[in-house]
Amino acid sequence: MFEYKAAPDLLANRVILVTGAGRGIGATAAQTYAAHGAQVILLGRTRSHLEAVAQRIRQAGHLTPMVYPLDLETAKTADYERLEVAIEQRFDCLDGLLHNASILGPRATLDETPDQEFVQVMQVNVNATFMLTRAMLPLLHRSKEASVIFTSSSVGRKGRAQWGAYAVSKFATEGLMQTLADECAGSSLIRANSLNPGGTRTDMRAQAYPDEDPQRNPTPEDIMPIYLYLMGPDSAGINGRAFDAR
Repeated sequence: MFEYKAAPDLLANRVILVTGAGRGIGATAAQTYAAHGAQVILLGRTRSHLEAVAQRIRQAGHLTPMVYPLDLETAKTADYERLEVAIEQRFDCLDGLLHNASILGPRATLDETPDQEFVQVMQVNVNATFMLTRAMLPLLHRSKEASVIFTSSSVGRKGRAQWGAYAVSKFATEGLMQTLADECAGSSLIRANSLNPGGTRTDMRAQAYPDEDPQRNPTPEDIMPIYLYLMGPDSAGINGRAFDAR
């Protein structure tokens, strides 16, 4: 497990957008960032899930989050542009972006993967990540020191049979991270890195491994040190690297 002790005010005065913030790792990351002083923006498909996370953050005495429902499968360029305007009007800049939202798609060989399901996985995991990143770049450039975290996977670093669309999408995610990192290197205060959370006690893990004992895996709370490290100032200057939570 990644060892790191974050200062209580590590993310004070920082505005951080988290996708897939309604459940699982995204919800935990948003709550953790808020607990360390951040103003968080909760983005996800289901408003009720986002509102529940926002309520937990408020009840804990942290800054009231901005809730922004958006379906990444159907969102268009104009939708991301409206999000950029909404954030600019409320906060002026963006200091962090955690690309957490992903879908698993079918656990099948490539020849058994339907066209529609392959395209769906790529749309949510790759195309939406690109479009959201592009739309947020003007706000990230306004930050004194911004961090973008792309969620990867072990199957996005070494292909594995029957992980088809998901594995391909995570290879693309690594490429998107590396390209952005290289574009920002030396001429920007934006840094980009990828993070593989590994096997974690989430609904997606249960979907991928239905016969696995979930108690064998760490909880999302257990892996938060690396999420704090990469989002906070202690990782300033670290750019273009692939990290594992454990």
